[in-house]
Amino acid sequence: MKKSYLLLLVLLFPLMAGAQAISIDRVNPTNWWVGMKNPKVQLLVHGPGAGTLTYTIAYPGVKLVKTNTVENPNYAFLDLTIAPTAKPGNVQLVGKKDGQTVTQAWELRARDKAPKAQGVTAADFIYLAIPDRFANGDPSNDKFDDLRDPNMDRSNPFFRHGGDLAGAAQRLGYLKDLGVTAIWFTPVLENNQPLTNEGGTMRASYHGYGFTDQYNVDRRLGGNEAYKAFVQQAHEAGLRVVQDAVYNHVGNTHWILQDLPMKSWLHEWPEYTNTSYRYQPITDPHAAQIDRKITLDGWFVPFLPDLNQQNPYVANYLIEHAIWSVENFGIDAWRIDTYMYNDQPFMNRCNAALLAEYPRLHIFGESMVNNVIDQAYYTRNNIGFPFKSNQPGGIDFVLQSGMLDALKQPISYDGGVHRFYQTLAQDAVYQDPTKLVTLLDNHDQDRYLSVIGDDLSKYKMGLTWLLTTRGIPSMYYGTEILMKNFKDPTDAEVRKDFPGGWPGDKKDKFTPAGRNARENEAFNFVRTLATYRRDHKVLHTGKLMQYLPENGLYVYFRYDATSTIMVASNTGDKPATLPTTRFSERTTGFTKARNVLTGETLENISTVALPAKTAVVLELLK
Repeated sequence: MKKSYLLLLVLLFPLMAGAQAISIDRVNPTNWWVGMKNPKVQLLVHGPGAGTLTYTIAYPGVKLVKTNTVENPNYAFLDLTIAPTAKPGNVQLVGKKDGQTVTQAWELRARDKAPKAQGVTAADFIYLAIPDRFANGDPSNDKFDDLRDPNMDRSNPFFRHGGDLAGAAQRLGYLKDLGVTAIWFTPVLENNQPLTNEGGTMRASYHGYGFTDQYNVDRRLGGNEAYKAFVQQAHEAGLRVVQDAVYNHVGNTHWILQDLPMKSWLHEWPEYTNTSYRYQPITDPHAAQIDRKITLDGWFVPFLPDLNQQNPYVANYLIEHAIWSVENFGIDAWRIDTYMYNDQPFMNRCNAALLAEYPRLHIFGESMVNNVIDQAYYTRNNIGFPFKSNQPGGIDFVLQSGMLDALKQPISYDGGVHRFYQTLAQDAVYQDPTKLVTLLDNHDQDRYLSVIGDDLSKYKMGLTWLLTTRGIPSMYYGTEILMKNFKDPTDAEVRKDFPGGWPGDKKDKFTPAGRNARENEAFNFVRTLATYRRDHKVLHTGKLMQYLPENGLYVYFRYDATSTIMVASNTGDKPATLPTTRFSERTTGFTKARNVLTGETLENISTVALPAKTAVVLELLK
């Protein structure tokens, strides 16, 4: 017999007990600011009977335009406009019913002048880390008995391990020394979730993707003030901060889900329906509507309820939180989780609202597809799709596949390094491919070093490509010290603690003394190339010209009016000598070169010696 998966949630609607006094226990957004470009804001007001009150606001410059009531009488949605002449202060929300008066203060702040929304660009090198697994700077916040998951046990790969924002702040010097210019954490917002049974194993939501309150940073990471402090310290160190956003779903213990405003807050099905994880029905002109609906409205997993972004109250709630986060914490860019599963008109509206307030903010979403056409659909593109995305960037999983195939596959007509070349050859589909974020692995995938067979030569070649081709490079934490593993049996194997991030760790691989010779070789390689990239504009904004690979040899150039960089790769197993006559379009006028990675000067560039499985980066000289 079919049953509604939402039945238990719907039963949480109150029977409206008249005996309970009317009160307000939450207002979201928790505060707002004078002087935002959009003067409108919608307040979600919650409390027993809060939706039955008649509201007034008597505050100069703040106008209550409309009170919206919904199915659940515990909610009211107040539409406000805030005039530029309004002064910072506490706005009193006054609600009345049958002689009872309820008053709730809501803060209106002045906008501070701290840097925010600086964006990330092709000039940046992003470092992705899971804060719980990176470093523990404050053991006092490792666990809280009043949270649904009070566990902290580093010996258990599925439990929380105690990493936090204070620990990450203590490692900003390490990141800066490595050549990193931006740090991206998996979500830092509250995940007050119990352990969930995944594949027969009880697991914590240490990764951060099951929000239970958008307006609180998780206490186990340090809370809101620790996040503000971290962003400020990162900016002072010259690093930018990327926040990981989730619009598609929330954790099943999210406070709103304990008392749903309306049944349509979530995507409803007669019985539980999972997404198919198939992206083809979205762009397929021949697709059946049911396939499209299952992709978009099916739940990602049973314990992450799927938000209905076509509901205007849900949409407003998510958009206002996004703006609040940028303004409150001063972050610089958004990475958006599960981008392709969101309602795309909603995403356009959210992106537009953010960019209207913060034009330099960069937005790049996760759409894990395997071809450039589908990838381009989710960003600004030059294809005649009926729907036109306004997302500035995206994560370039297609180029990632091309680079990994170049490292793994044998040389062939269409395989091997041709896969890398062919992906870039299709860049015309994007309005600006330099805004795509490139990668070799991430927190959901097998680690890069393991994928390429623990081969240090291939490791260096792939990282050379990542740091010299077009786009915004990102690197998963620990890659620089040769952390490896496959997702076998679970993804916990690729999310291990960074050695040295905890007091008492036997090895501290944040320091040269704690790393072995091979790890230091890898670290120094990344640092040399990342630092060079950081300091040379040609690798940020220079044009890209690539040459058709021949016999596993692949050459491309980054160049502008003042500099020319030649990247020559030998993906074969034998040394090769590369004649450069074919590249005269880019090499004419240059007679020698400096090897960026070794410092060696080549006095004659008519030929270039390429050891097996090696990429060289040559700064051409006259």
